[in-house]
Amino acid sequence: MIRKQLTLCLIHTHPRVLLGMKKRGFGEGRFNGFGGKVDEGETIEDAARREVLEECGLSVHNLEKRGILEFSFEKNPEEILEVHIFHTAHFEGEPQETEEMLPEWFTVESIPYTEMWPDDIYWMPMFFAGKHFKGSFHFGEGDVILKSSLEEIEQ
Repeated sequence: MIRKQLTLCLIHTHPRVLLGMKKRGFGEGRFNGFGGKVDEGETIEDAARREVLEECGLSVHNLEKRGILEFSFEKNPEEILEVHIFHTAHFEGEPQETEEMLPEWFTVESIPYTEMWPDDIYWMPMFFAGKHFKGSFHFGEGDVILKSSLEEIEQ
């Protein structure tokens, strides 16, 4: 079994959240937070900061880890994606379009869940309520959720 560590950072200054439309690669055509793989020798938090900077040009600070989600896919059963999910309201700069992402602000109430990964609608309400959580989602053909678990955890 191959386990890959990834990051996902949501920039949330109530009532707005910054999402990015993925322009290429894994998740292309979907809105998501900003993140990606953890490089060798890099901490998970440093990876989250680097990915946000690369994907939308913002320098983020005071990251708070809110969750860990594991993702698996029928089409690649030997791999588990372990995603560490961070919140921040502290950033410098203005969001910029990059080769990979087109950033856009949404209110929490207007998040375009139908244009996102199907799991987001389950864990994001916990995230925006300030809760900490862990869970897993197993996807089948067409990125349909076949099996899932999600629970609130103590910080």
